[in-house]
Amino acid sequence: MTKPMTYTAVTRDIRVTVRPAYLDDQSAPNDNHFVWAYHVTIENMGRETVQLRSRHWRITDARGELHEVRGAGVIGEQPVLEPGYVFDFSICTTRAPPRGIMNGSYQMENERGEAFDIEIPAFSLDSPYQPIRLH
Repeated sequence: MTKPMTYTAVTRDIRVTVRPAYLDDQSAPNDNHFVWAYHVTIENMGRETVQLRSRHWRITDARGELHEVRGAGVIGEQPVLEPGYVFDFSICTTRAPPRGIMNGSYQMENERGEAFDIEIPAFSLDSPYQPIRLH
């Protein structure tokens, strides 16, 4: 078994790490149904307490079509991250094309009410059933 790829971005002392994994047991390639899980870790390495308010995901599929997802918080929560705090969660996604790229941002708010975005690193969703082509 290969070790999952890890993708990391740091914005304003907040580290976001994503580890995607293809779920072969839940996918049906013959029916063009592909499922991935991705585990996200958000670590506050700074000195101020912040709260995650919303998310904005950009998903580009193998056909080059862009899909955007916006919403409050993550997994139904708007976690408060004190200095040194780590918040992590896992989500599944289904895509019809066998590959794609996801990235985005989380909107954070500090104790002074200042809102700012932190980067969600770009990561790829690659099915083992799709041949890889170099461009």
